[in-house]
Amino acid sequence: MSQVVVIGAGSWGTTIAKVIADGGTEVTLWSRRPEVAEEISEQHRNGDYLPGVELPHNLLATDNIAEALSGAEQIYLAVPSQTLRENLLAWHSLIPKDAILVSLIKGLEQGSGLRMSEVISQAAKVDTSRIAVLSGPNLALEIAKEQPAASVCACEDLENASKVARVCSSDYFTVFTNQDVVGTELGGVLKNLIAVAIGIVNGRGYGQNTKASIMTRGLAEITRFAVDHGARRRTMFGLAGLGDLIATSESSLSRNFRAGEMLGKGYTKKEVLKRMQQTAEGLSSVKPVLEIARQRGIEMPIVSQVSEVIEGTMKPSDFGRQLNLADDVEVE
Repeated sequence: MSQVVVIGAGSWGTTIAKVIADGGTEVTLWSRRPEVAEEISEQHRNGDYLPGVELPHNLLATDNIAEALSGAEQIYLAVPSQTLRENLLAWHSLIPKDAILVSLIKGLEQGSGLRMSEVISQAAKVDTSRIAVLSGPNLALEIAKEQPAASVCACEDLENASKVARVCSSDYFTVFTNQDVVGTELGGVLKNLIAVAIGIVNGRGYGQNTKASIMTRGLAEITRFAVDHGARRRTMFGLAGLGDLIATSESSLSRNFRAGEMLGKGYTKKEVLKRMQQTAEGLSSVKPVLEIARQRGIEMPIVSQVSEVIEGTMKPSDFGRQLNLADDVEVE
């Protein structure tokens, strides 16, 4: 089997596997569902998640996790945030001792509030120098169609970040590196909350003024949160922060935007979750983010309003009418 494996055959996991294969590296993609693995290996398609996209022949799939992980040098994790710990606890004995683990997941663990890299370290018993985070303005279907895009790989060991960047780069996908794991990871998590907010006001039919106001003030909120956790401010204004926020905040390909749009149109959280075919990480991240913000005294009025709409305690028509709850200072 390949020395590079992607765990999770959803839209993003399959897309990254395609990028790696297109860059010239043989890659194995693990799918929980045997029928998906068979479709990928035999028909070179993943019709459920990337309709119309032909997958390269050096991308093979399996539903056998032991087979997938055997001999892996780089392991890319693309499973839902709330199942990551459970999966790694079951799999950690199968992970080669020198493998680099790369998180593609943009969420926080409910209950603990931990970032995915922290969950990986705990559950897989892996040193943090072997854990990387890949994040940026990466809408899966656009990249799968080979539209040019860029991302950031962060790891405290810059050499390991560079190894990942080399494997993940192709003619249409460029990966930069840094050592700001906290900022890169939180940028990917927090922008989802603002994307839900933009979706809500879009669902209400509001125009560009409202969206631009929420996006820029939302960036200020998530930057405060990230910097308070040790992130570099400049990371939040790069690909992993502002870049990801722009891509996610007004695209029909964004699950978080679509979830927010449905909330704005009056659907309940239960109805939204039922209609969504894939996980919208922003919905599950709101609660742990706000709990941490309260503990640390970080004001997040826009994210708080997102939470109220999700829980049904605020009418979508009232959303965004109190943008100045935190302060009246424009410069952050």
